[in-house]
Amino acid sequence: MLHTDIPTHREIQALAAVTDDWCVTIYTPTESDTADPDRNRIAFADQVRRALENVTDAGAREAMQEEFDTYVDDADFWRYQARTLVTLATPARIRTFRVPNQLRASETVGDRFDLTRLLRTVTFPQSAFVLALAEGSVRVVEVSADQPAETLRVPGLPTSASDHAGKASLGDRAPKGRVQGHEGRKMRVRQYARAVDSELRDVLAGRHVPLILAAAEPTDALFRSVNSYDNLLPESIPGNPEKTSDQELADRSREILDRHYAEELADLVDLLGQRGSEGRAATDLSDLARAASAGAVDTLLVDMDASVPGSISPDGAVDFGGAANGGAPGVLDEVSRRVLLTGGRVLAVRAEDLPDGVQAAGILRYAPQP
Repeated sequence: MLHTDIPTHREIQALAAVTDDWCVTIYTPTESDTADPDRNRIAFADQVRRALENVTDAGAREAMQEEFDTYVDDADFWRYQARTLVTLATPARIRTFRVPNQLRASETVGDRFDLTRLLRTVTFPQSAFVLALAEGSVRVVEVSADQPAETLRVPGLPTSASDHAGKASLGDRAPKGRVQGHEGRKMRVRQYARAVDSELRDVLAGRHVPLILAAAEPTDALFRSVNSYDNLLPESIPGNPEKTSDQELADRSREILDRHYAEELADLVDLLGQRGSEGRAATDLSDLARAASAGAVDTLLVDMDASVPGSISPDGAVDFGGAANGGAPGVLDEVSRRVLLTGGRVLAVRAEDLPDGVQAAGILRYAPQP
């Protein structure tokens, strides 16, 4: 089992706001045989040594060495890892995230953290809730990246459509003058679906996690007609979910998530083309840097594996210089950081997901002034 602790969007924004004379970022691949956790620990210790060689302030270097040593010497910590360990440290504080994404090894030292690849973990998160809804039962399954699926306890959920209707079965005759037969059954299932939606509100309030419906028709359509959660995905897991295990639902939900994110990315690339014709898109790094500095970038797609040495002035002018000691975060990282800090969205994607020949592309909130 992988042991993950993935940052939230709010945590990413807080990390993007951190500046210090000495910010150390270390990406350590940890997908090796957990029977030999020392292999990961030794690799991490070597990265720490290389990074601290670039911290020229003796006091800061000593403080950070003490922080890193608490992890290097913690055998239990190395027993429970995911695919990549991301470590972010200043002389005052150290943060670690165990993420399920396979990210290349690196260590950087600068006045801010190198967050672009960490953004991959929140760009297309493999987490969701599955609502397994049938006339005879309902349950909510929580799906997370590389963790076993489990049923979430939701107080107040009705146990079945007939129980919610106060009947032994939905086939019971209604009192004279009431809706009966097929229409009466649909009405009761819709009422049941509305009650389920009402109880889910407390669970889903304030969340942006996708909700995937597992249901047969007409229950699927009836729930969708009363659903109040904006992030219910259009694709369902068809059929009666009562005999489907939580893990089977999770496996099928991940396939739906993959298709959903692929469609979302394709839509963004299409929108990028449309906005380009309106003067509201940019792919040139100098243009993107100026737009990000002015808070004009709504959505940024950035190649998570690319690196462009250089720096950006406060007003957005780019100096494409050589890499500093320790491989300090470069132009792409700083553009991403400025977009995050001005409320924009940053998606760390593969090179093949971007228009040909570009390392970043941005959809702008407004067209730049000539």
